[in-house]
Amino acid sequence: MTDTPQPLRPLRVLAAMSGGVDSAVAAARAAEAGHDVTGVHLALSANPQSFRTGARGCCTIEDSRDARRAADVIGIPFYVWDLADRFREDVVEDFVAEYEAGRTPNPCLRCNEKIKFAALLDKALALGFDAVCTGHYAKVVLREDGTRELHRASDMAKDQSYVLGVLDDRQLAHAMFPLGDTVTTKEEIRAEAERRGLAVAKKPDSHDICFIADGDTQGFLAGRLGRAEGDIVDESGTKVGTHEGAYGFTIGQRKGLRIGTPAPDGKPRYVLDISPVDNTVTVGPAAALDVSALSAIKPRWCGAAPTGPGTYTAQLRAHGGETEVTAELVDGTLEVSFTEPVRGVAPGQAIVLYDGTRVVGSATIASTVRAGQTAPAV
Repeated sequence: MTDTPQPLRPLRVLAAMSGGVDSAVAAARAAEAGHDVTGVHLALSANPQSFRTGARGCCTIEDSRDARRAADVIGIPFYVWDLADRFREDVVEDFVAEYEAGRTPNPCLRCNEKIKFAALLDKALALGFDAVCTGHYAKVVLREDGTRELHRASDMAKDQSYVLGVLDDRQLAHAMFPLGDTVTTKEEIRAEAERRGLAVAKKPDSHDICFIADGDTQGFLAGRLGRAEGDIVDESGTKVGTHEGAYGFTIGQRKGLRIGTPAPDGKPRYVLDISPVDNTVTVGPAAALDVSALSAIKPRWCGAAPTGPGTYTAQLRAHGGETEVTAELVDGTLEVSFTEPVRGVAPGQAIVLYDGTRVVGSATIASTVRAGQTAPAV
């Protein structure tokens, strides 16, 4: 296997420029490497002014202008593409529907799958581009047989391969991540941007969910799903409080439960289960969150699908650590067992499997088995 992220011949590259420092530096590096680069900013909101409050969110008119100024400095053509309708259907509406069903989705992962490496990539290829370039921290490694693999970034602290685990062979063949090969701090990326004359060098990073400008996920969901009062119960079914919508909770949540009755042992309680059918939230002790196995659906493989059971490491959230697992694809469902129990695993989340630094694939968690149980908990 060679450690060459992309072929050496110049490519026609479409650089997705969010208006932030990472995507600007990525576009600049691609152009400096000799590629024919065109910048594009994705307009993902019908009302873009509502999509940023301070360092939250993205996709504002301000971001579009920042991206255009960066493209001017780099010396590349620049366009704005309107993908607002596609983003609303594939990301925002999916996000709301998943919470309504009692699951916990990852909209950034869905955006990469449906927008940046589906809608955007398809349009880019139709226009004759060879690759889409983004500011993600990950590596595409070219093997000697011509196939490609997705690997973690050189700097584990900034690795974003988890949200890219949905990319398949075809998408990897046209993906370029210029930031993934360098072990640099964010401060060094900002310093590079400043050396290049990019005004976004000191621009704050966006945080949280881009289409929820104020960070109030529960308020956002309430505005779309309405308030629906229901019961909060303990493991025995005893009512210990009320809520205004089960969709406002996620497995493992501790804060915001507003339970007046203390637990018998005086210890904090956590969300163990969410039942949208009867609008009930079940809470209990931290130990009850321990999960020993799970089933995941809709697997997507960064290469050939595994055959037979295998030992891997798994990541369960974007900024989470790795844990050892055994996994096997059974009739289209990924069955996973943990070497040691893990906590805070929620249906709707993605599990991403790794073989060393290589991303094997991603699947959506459908059900879990709590430690000591033999049947799915959800």
